[in-house]
Amino acid sequence: MSLLKELYAKDELPYDKFMRLGPESLSDAELLAIMLRTGTKDKTPIELGREILRMAGEDRGLLGLYHFNIRDLMQIPGIGEVKAVQLLCIAEIAKRTSNMQARPELTFDKPETVAAYYMERMRHRDTEQLLLVLLDAKRHIVHESVLSTGTFNMTLISPRDICIRAMRNEASYIVILHNHPSGDPTPSRQDVLVTQKIKEVSDLVEIPLLDHIIIGDNRYTSFIQKGLL
Repeated sequence: MSLLKELYAKDELPYDKFMRLGPESLSDAELLAIMLRTGTKDKTPIELGREILRMAGEDRGLLGLYHFNIRDLMQIPGIGEVKAVQLLCIAEIAKRTSNMQARPELTFDKPETVAAYYMERMRHRDTEQLLLVLLDAKRHIVHESVLSTGTFNMTLISPRDICIRAMRNEASYIVILHNHPSGDPTPSRQDVLVTQKIKEVSDLVEIPLLDHIIIGDNRYTSFIQKGLL
């Protein structure tokens, strides 16, 4: 018996299990083991995969990887830069798949629905990011794009560009979101001024700005709910 087989004495090799039973038979840790390929001198790839999932939050599954950054992952013995990048790509694929599955039936008719959809994606960022979300007449997503990353201010935001994108995508409504890395979603004076300017231009082209939502740490502020829009 090879050394690798001995290390897996209590676990069937994930690759062999995949070939015998298919990918749906694999646990999250086994899927990670196949991607990692190697462990450490003290841990098999499956054990390393289990440790990563535990650190990410066992109830989150593969989506828990999204809460790591490269530096976090590289602190784990056995994870170098290449493996860290691979793991974050897995997280991004899992997140995008989850979002795409939710989109067809997702109706953004309430601020809490919008905030819940974007909360996990945005609340862990250490820099501000502004998202433009365009909706059709039934308030389903037709387009989403990142408008800026960094400080949210008028010099970086073009209301005209926002409205051009809305018209090109034949959108009926506009929603904008951004995060506060501090975790406090209270709007700043600059947030209010930028939002008012965007609303003025969107009203002119008759594609209403439905809301501006600021994402904090498991909290959010809706401009429409606060009477700021």
